[in-house]
Amino acid sequence: MTMRAIASATVLGALVAAGTFYATSQPGWNDAVAVWRGPSVQMSERKGMIEDFPVCTTMGAIAEDADWAQLDPDFAAGKRALAAEDWNGAIAALKLAALRDPRNADIANYIGYAHRRLRQLGPAMGYYQQALAFNPGHRGAHEHLGELLLMLGEPDLAQEHLAALRRICLLPCEEVGGLERAIAAYNRVAVR
Repeated sequence: MTMRAIASATVLGALVAAGTFYATSQPGWNDAVAVWRGPSVQMSERKGMIEDFPVCTTMGAIAEDADWAQLDPDFAAGKRALAAEDWNGAIAALKLAALRDPRNADIANYIGYAHRRLRQLGPAMGYYQQALAFNPGHRGAHEHLGELLLMLGEPDLAQEHLAALRRICLLPCEEVGGLERAIAAYNRVAVR
């Protein structure tokens, strides 16, 4: 690959990331997602449901993850902030890391996770979709997007991500179990 092609790809990636960031940072993004998705559950009903099932069960190990000294310093700071449940700090640090590595699916997934924990569902969806565009087999993004879809009252779409995870994980993986538990909890709440 020539230097010109590499430079063009880098610039294109940065433009896509900047466009996604701009679009998802606009006021009303969460409402636009709900209109676009055509939610099957009213927002007032959904708020009660959101609190009744787990947000994510596989992110707890992030504090025990890789040797941060070998990582990009902003990526490492973002992971530390996630482990400390400092969602705004995680977003800020990870967005700096994304400037240097704009096509990193892990970074996009982590930013989406932090937005979701802040109940900023529109930006979270955008970052999860971005992570899956970068890496269609990203297990964490499938699990987290499935959980977000449950929050939006879309269990059938969450099931699609569970099916994708089952295809991706040839051996048992914690993301399958996490999304299965979230779907089961959602179904228990939805039946009430």
